Amino acid sequence: MTGEVGTGKTLLVRCLLRLLARANVAYAYVFNPLLSPLEFLQYIAGDFQLPAAGKSKSELLLELSSFVIARYQKGLATVLVLDEAHHLSAEVLEEVRLLTNLETPEEKLLQILLVGQPELDAKLDSVSLRQLKQRVALRSCLGALTLEETCGYIYSRLRVAGSAEPAACFPTETIAEIYLHSHGIPRLINTLCENALIHAYGRQVHSISPEHIVEIAADLRLNVVHPDAVEKRHDGHDMEVEHAARTLLDIYDRLRRARDAGGDLRFKVGTGAREHESYI
Repeated sequence: MTGEVGTGKTLLVRCLLRLLARANVAYAYVFNPLLSPLEFLQYIAGDFQLPAAGKSKSELLLELSSFVIARYQKGLATVLVLDEAHHLSAEVLEEVRLLTNLETPEEKLLQILLVGQPELDAKLDSVSLRQLKQRVALRSCLGALTLEETCGYIYSRLRVAGSAEPAACFPTETIAEIYLHSHGIPRLINTLCENALIHAYGRQVHSISPEHIVEIAADLRLNVVHPDAVEKRHDGHDMEVEHAARTLLDIYDRLRRARDAGGDLRFKVGTGAREHESYI
């Protein structure tokens, strides 16, 4: 499962873990990805309440294998959840791949969920991890909220908090301004709304205006573009300009050579269905 920063991946994982606990499903939850392969296996074994201290990698693998097999024989499921998986090293991801080999001829003994930012997809697309990528059975992307969903989300939270008329506190035009600055990211929606309520309380007003949201967004620097992003855009623009300049120079060179030779020159203009030949 992938999703942008602030879309609620970890919250969703925590809800899943509560459901797994109720269903008597044993799970190991790794939330710190900055581990070595041995530390990774030790952490998993410890979360499964297996003896892990002082054991070698092979001993840990035997412990994990025996554990999941014993649960399978009892008809019980076992799950490994890896949060912030986009930060996992290639070595640890290789250990994850090897753990997928814990299986019977009929099914997997260990279900593994990788959760991370979109960079996880790019990492799995690398040649060195193609074997792990082929083992991914299901992909899910947690996207941002739409304007309508943002409105429903804010009003729902206000009702839970005891508001009888949420639209009086956050009019629709204010919701639109919140969506504009948050881009539908729940974490940013929460931050804007919380600051807006504090702002309204301080000024003793009962309705939050779009101007309030603009002021708060400026204070939080939500519209500030990171220098790396600006540089990246400039780099892309410079590459396009350079490509256009090279193309023009090439055309000029061909025209000059055709003129000097006293003949005609056939060249192609356009691409795809719009491609045609021109003559000089």
